[in-house]
Amino acid sequence: MVIFTGREKGALVPCISLTYKSFTITTVIHTDQRYVQALLENDTIIVREIYSKYAGKVRQYILANSGSEDDAADIFQESLIDIYNQAKNKGLQLTCPFEPFLIIVCKRKWLNELKKRGRQPVTKEVDDVSIGEDVFALAEQLKHNNDKMQLFLQCFEKLGESCKEIIRRCMSGEDQEKIAEQLKVTYGYLRKKKSECMASLVKMVSQNLDF
Repeated sequence: MVIFTGREKGALVPCISLTYKSFTITTVIHTDQRYVQALLENDTIIVREIYSKYAGKVRQYILANSGSEDDAADIFQESLIDIYNQAKNKGLQLTCPFEPFLIIVCKRKWLNELKKRGRQPVTKEVDDVSIGEDVFALAEQLKHNNDKMQLFLQCFEKLGESCKEIIRRCMSGEDQEKIAEQLKVTYGYLRKKKSECMASLVKMVSQNLDF
């Protein structure tokens, strides 16, 4: 476990967000991904920058919502570790600025802590109108999308080997007539089998989707 110690907003750049065996899912990655990378690499200079730029805002929120200085320090530290674990274990890629994503993680963690203590939050917001509600919405969407992607991959692994092979190949963009030839099946059978496999996958994902 990495223990963390304590210029502008980046533009968006195209990047591959997730590669799974023979198929890829593309998205647009924000240049604030450098903060996530810094956590992965324990880059102390950039990690200190994270503390310098964002710890005060999280402290402000927690103090305004029934917390203490120690609570704020603990929540900030634990949230960075959560983000580190998401990046290491789930391939987290940012499609929005780092700040709103970090604040959402901190807020959720603190609200959960208040529930455990049997206390109600005051629900005062972090005072930073420069971020914008649209960016917070994007950060929220990113977290949901990351969770959904993990669910998709978990359900995919539960399919039979034949279904996984067909879906993998078809999602790679390869010509389906060539795929059928390589798998030694007819084109019609491939299309029918692909449809059945995708239906099974969608059904499995839908049954487990709770967000």
